[in-house]
Amino acid sequence: MTHAPAPPCHPAWRRALPLLLAAIAWVLFWYWDTASAMVAIWARSDTYAHAFLVPPISLWLIWRKRQELAPLQPAPTAWLLLPLAATAFFWLLGELTAVNALTQFALVVTLIMTIVSVLGIGVSRHITFPLAFLLFAVPVGEFMLPQLMDWTANFTVLALRASGIPVYREGLNFVIPSGNWSVVEACSGIRYIIASVTVGTLFAYLNYVTLSRRLLFVAVSIVVPVVANWLRAYMIVMIGHLSGNKLAVGVDHLIYGWVFFGIVILAMFAIGARWSEDPPAPLAARSLPVANAGPAGVVWLIVVLTIGLLAASGPLAFAALNQAGPSSPPQLGRLTPPTGWAETPRFAEWTPVYANPSAVLQETFGDGQRQVGLFIAYYRNQNFERKLVTSTNVLATSNDPVWSVVSRDRRSIQLGDRPQTVGTANLLGKKSGLETRLAVWQWYWVNGRLTSSDFEAKLFTALSRLRGMGDDSAVIILYAPTSGEDGLSAFATAAAPAIATLLANAREAR
Repeated sequence: MTHAPAPPCHPAWRRALPLLLAAIAWVLFWYWDTASAMVAIWARSDTYAHAFLVPPISLWLIWRKRQELAPLQPAPTAWLLLPLAATAFFWLLGELTAVNALTQFALVVTLIMTIVSVLGIGVSRHITFPLAFLLFAVPVGEFMLPQLMDWTANFTVLALRASGIPVYREGLNFVIPSGNWSVVEACSGIRYIIASVTVGTLFAYLNYVTLSRRLLFVAVSIVVPVVANWLRAYMIVMIGHLSGNKLAVGVDHLIYGWVFFGIVILAMFAIGARWSEDPPAPLAARSLPVANAGPAGVVWLIVVLTIGLLAASGPLAFAALNQAGPSSPPQLGRLTPPTGWAETPRFAEWTPVYANPSAVLQETFGDGQRQVGLFIAYYRNQNFERKLVTSTNVLATSNDPVWSVVSRDRRSIQLGDRPQTVGTANLLGKKSGLETRLAVWQWYWVNGRLTSSDFEAKLFTALSRLRGMGDDSAVIILYAPTSGEDGLSAFATAAAPAIATLLANAREAR
């Protein structure tokens, strides 16, 4: 049997590849800090360690298509420069608001669009999946943690009750006759889900041809680890319960989890392989004539130079906005108590977890019958190490030995003469056999604008930075014993003007 000779390589590749490599190198030069931060997350987080394999896999997938790509004529696509301008702007927004996911997503999209712009649509459509697969290198997914943890707790409690075991639940904590359990970040299953979706998507691409089968398997790779994690959590609790809490705790917890997940995923792939499809005949097997040498070098040069200018525009704009340099640290004075209220000793040893604030204020006030605590964390000169809105700034961490969040909600309150939606929460503190329950109200102040939305807080910060107004922001938290929750409404209405004045004075003293 003789094999058909490989088709000749189109001469335009000799011009396109060097220009493409130069464009990629230029993009990485300007966004090196973003790329380094992304790699650092891969290195320190087991959840995203798989991302080290994403770029090599993408390159390998492209290499598999080398004979299919060789006879094709690369040609620059100028209109794709417009999306590149958009990604530069989104990178700037991410940098101004210190959102890693946005800056890193913008970097990966910029690299993808650079490749497509230089090689053209005709070539790039043959490597659509390898290019799209690069998006799995962006370490995102932690925003799903609260929902996944809640789902895990819901299923575990329902399954335990269905097994005849009485359960008392508060938030992510629950009690059964044999002991106390809590759903923490490690129980969310986020690691399993991200790993399963990444590998499952690659499996679907390599084993299926029709789009419907590929999408179905990707959907399965999302659902299976979620359900598997629920079953894993239930089994861990059952093993602990039946063994008198001698098994399925500590290291055993993690071992059982990964072993069970590994078995489930292998079974998913084994079943999926039964419906695998034969790939179509590669294009390299066909005899394709070599056309002209492609577009003039000046066209490519213009496209590559434009890519270079667009890539540099984001970092240069950010440098211009920061030209004035950092402002002095803010100073928060003491809050003037509203009429009828006075400072009192603290009634709860609880402090919200807000990392690296520029200034902090925590005071307690009472009106003779009710007590209310006030916590303000003020941020200025925000960056990736010091920022107001981040998943690590919480009312209580999941592994806090004393405090836990029992429930969350939103409500409209009266702040002075204006209504305002705030986030609400109920906290439970257990120490030395004693329980403390707190009602909490929370909202943000961003250069005078109020919101309870994380997204709006980030948006207001970006707009403020773009207008040259700085990034002064704060979180305002009021809390009271649940038995005196009505004091929150009274204090919020009475103290709102004083709080606004306090924050405005801190902003103006720059």
